[in-house]
Amino acid sequence: MALLNYKKQFAPLVESGEKKQTIRAMRKYPIKEGETLYHYTGCRTKQARKLKVSKCTGAFNLVITIGGNIYVEGAVMMESMKRFFAHADGFRGTADLSEWGQMLHFFRTVHGLPFEGQLILWDQPVDSIREYIKRHTPEKSE
Repeated sequence: MALLNYKKQFAPLVESGEKKQTIRAMRKYPIKEGETLYHYTGCRTKQARKLKVSKCTGAFNLVITIGGNIYVEGAVMMESMKRFFAHADGFRGTADLSEWGQMLHFFRTVHGLPFEGQLILWDQPVDSIREYIKRHTPEKSE
């Protein structure tokens, strides 16, 4: 069981099912595939509200570097995928800043870079992510 709290800006997207992933700092006991996820907003306030309950369909180690590269389980994310990735995480962009620019700014100001954590997914298949990781992870020399 894992409780995930969301900022107000992301709550409607989680509740509607539009947001099916989140990035979190690594926990002492990392979230695992199959674990029940309890999604809330406003935790530790009188406005606390449950958004939904779901099952984790995938949990991957993630790093965002100072230079803005994203590594998922060691596989570098292609530039062309970053905008879609940020959009899936709830960033909508503006006339001045793309989804990816907004996400990078968020992590730089809220968490600091480099950032190490987990990409947590629910209500979606993760086979294509696993295949991408397999194809794009550098071989380890022995």
